[in-house]
Amino acid sequence: MLLLLGRRRHSTPSSSARPAKIEKIMPERRPFVRLPTDVYPVNYGLCLKPDLIDFTFEGKLEAVVEVTQATNQIVMNCADIDIITASFAPEGGEEINATGFNYQNEDEKVTLSFPSALQKGSGTLKIDFVGELNDKMKGFYRSKYATPAGEIRYAAVTQFEATDARRAFPCWDEPAIKATFDITLIVPKDRVALSNMNVIDRKPYPDDENLVEVKFATTPIMSTYLVAFVIGEYDFVESQSSDGVTVRVYTPIGKAEQGKFALEVATKTLPFYKDYFNVPYPLPKIDLIAIADFAAGAMENWGLVTYRETALLIDPKNSCSSSRQWVALVVGHELAHQWFGNLVTMEWWTHLWLNEGFASWIEYLCVDHCFPEYDIWTQFVSADYTRALDLDALDNSHPIEVNVGHPSEVDEIFDAISYSKGASVIRMLHNYIGDEDFRKGMNAYLLKFQHKNASTEDLWDCLEQASGKPIAAVMSSWTKQMGFPIIVVDQEQVSDDRILKISQKKFCASGPHNGEDCPSWMVPISICTSEDPACTKLKVLLDRPETSITLNNISPDQWVKINPGTVGFYRIQYSSSMLESLLPGIRDLTLQPVDRLGLQNDLFSLSRAGMISTVEVLKLMEAFVNEPNYTVWSDLSCNLGVLSSLLSHTDFHEEIQEFIRDLFTPIGLKLGWDSRQGEGHLDALLRGLVLGKLGKAGHKPTLEEARRRFKDHVEGKQILSADLRSPVYLTVLKHGDSTTLDTMLKLHKQADMQEEKNRIERVLGAISAPDLIQKVLNFALSEEVRPQDTVSVIGGVAGSSKHGRKAAWKFVKDNWEELHNRYQGGFLISRLIKKYHHHLVSCVLKRT
Repeated sequence: MLLLLGRRRHSTPSSSARPAKIEKIMPERRPFVRLPTDVYPVNYGLCLKPDLIDFTFEGKLEAVVEVTQATNQIVMNCADIDIITASFAPEGGEEINATGFNYQNEDEKVTLSFPSALQKGSGTLKIDFVGELNDKMKGFYRSKYATPAGEIRYAAVTQFEATDARRAFPCWDEPAIKATFDITLIVPKDRVALSNMNVIDRKPYPDDENLVEVKFATTPIMSTYLVAFVIGEYDFVESQSSDGVTVRVYTPIGKAEQGKFALEVATKTLPFYKDYFNVPYPLPKIDLIAIADFAAGAMENWGLVTYRETALLIDPKNSCSSSRQWVALVVGHELAHQWFGNLVTMEWWTHLWLNEGFASWIEYLCVDHCFPEYDIWTQFVSADYTRALDLDALDNSHPIEVNVGHPSEVDEIFDAISYSKGASVIRMLHNYIGDEDFRKGMNAYLLKFQHKNASTEDLWDCLEQASGKPIAAVMSSWTKQMGFPIIVVDQEQVSDDRILKISQKKFCASGPHNGEDCPSWMVPISICTSEDPACTKLKVLLDRPETSITLNNISPDQWVKINPGTVGFYRIQYSSSMLESLLPGIRDLTLQPVDRLGLQNDLFSLSRAGMISTVEVLKLMEAFVNEPNYTVWSDLSCNLGVLSSLLSHTDFHEEIQEFIRDLFTPIGLKLGWDSRQGEGHLDALLRGLVLGKLGKAGHKPTLEEARRRFKDHVEGKQILSADLRSPVYLTVLKHGDSTTLDTMLKLHKQADMQEEKNRIERVLGAISAPDLIQKVLNFALSEEVRPQDTVSVIGGVAGSSKHGRKAAWKFVKDNWEELHNRYQGGFLISRLIKKYHHHLVSCVLKRT
């Protein structure tokens, strides 16, 4: 599952306000108990008949179950479902009707009672039930769409992770209780019906000639949260991967063309993973489908992956470069889960981080394979690695691995720590082990646990056997305790040798950790020198508070750098002489881009923690005037955004705007407004970033040109290229009035593509006047904005100015009931609070 955790949006929490501890006032709930093991399912025969007009559905379940010890009751998960009849027939015996259904609503369980004990052995459980196609984007729900003619209709779709399969049918809804599924859907004959497997039979429904009965092939043994079905109107594009799997991308009617990019990525990705894991994709087909109302970014249902429209659809003319990149990453993420998560599943939600952290790491490996020109690993450092470091330095962070009792806690755990820190420590692990042994260990893990369940420790065991390194010992220091170390480095030259003194202590956003019980980590440390900045000269494992390392044959004029490639999950504090010697490597670009970025990011966070002066960081930033790399600029820009936001409370606000204008003007002039022949993906991203930064900071020539181009765009004289829209929209709104806002809202209404609507929604908050800010906030809850996108409109207001933050917080408090009712404790609402709570200062160019 990919939550839109703003993960690609380079948001950085500002440490200006330490969040007040909010004590949870929760009613004492009964301790959570997993389902009893005396009856378990072997196969679910499931037939569902949704009513797309009245928003209800009828269901029939015939499950083959195994009774392991005699019992007169069966306990299952069940939520918002009414059971009409239930019976049990032992193999070759008489059918016994259940005499009572006892619903434990808050536990989402039902107990079926039988008049006599069910004996050991196998049997068939039959249940007839009815349920509701809800509008909460979970379980079996309805999703609203408009036909090309403008008529409003509804599709019936599913989202079961983590615990909502029980809203579609009574089941054993725990990831370790795996079974096979035979699914039949009874649907209007003019609708598309899809499920995890291929269709094996489609015939008219006897009781109603307008309906058809669509039967799907038996699934492999799988968990309930990965089951899916979709009934609606869609077009598709189709292809075959080189290893013979049929791949289809389903789009809204009339938009099949927009599925081609994702189709190309998926057909390249399946063989890549098959090769990487050395395990074939186990199903005959895979469908990727765009769902109009969808809370997460995407969901990896086995063989039927569901996406937000913006995470799947690309229009060659109207999609910007960052959208293509986003789609490639999300497709890579969800397809990785087909092996890691679906074939081998975590035993319980405690191990969810491994599922998500792994997919969030390997999606980059896959995109790097498909699109080497994206320089995607450098972007990983800015999008995931530094973001995780920022969040994990806060006192209210948590370990990657959190013990989950009640599954309702799962939504609280799906956060940037599970995804981004998870991905970062797996990247560090992969680097520590080496690719060959890593792949060997992964293959052993997948083969050993296929169609079964595993825990984090099982993976460490396989990797340990493959590599002969102490994986479990090293990794538990990164997964079971929160935070990370700051590595303090000093050096001394002794004849031809360089002696490094290295020590570790916990890094905190509020300054260095000076407690008694200082935690420590097993830290893989690599070292490079100016002789070859891209090549590691020495690797050590720091397994104690401090150590000394001798590097031989290093002349006094060479510099030494720790953590080449910025792979280790820690911050570094160099002695001032070591830092001095590294600065020329930034100016003359001899340091790798990822290391130029890492150096700047480390210093910036040290200054935020009050360990060095901000002046030193600003001095360092001036060294980036020749910087050509998009990602390095993007990270710089982000940090300047944080500074600008902090200084909005002081008299220095105008000075920092001027600093930003001075820093970005040369690169802005060099790039200009229009793309040139031979430019690539990264040039387009850089141009958008720089123009947006200059425009927001009030650079006159940029502002005038943005207004001129915006006018031509609105009048239809010269449509803005997709890559320029965000920076132009942002600039004119930031310095605009009520007419500008009205024009933007009109563009929003006219936009046919969800991507364009989202692009506008994200920048609306840039408007400055208090009455217009209020108008934007009201718009966020209007019919014009899809419920899943309300959060980004409010977040945009909160991230844009001092007044915006106050207004957004008041708005959330005033409308709490409606917001809470809309999202009912889903992760969208917790995301909104986090946005405000850390004063999330978003970067200018959020992922557009």
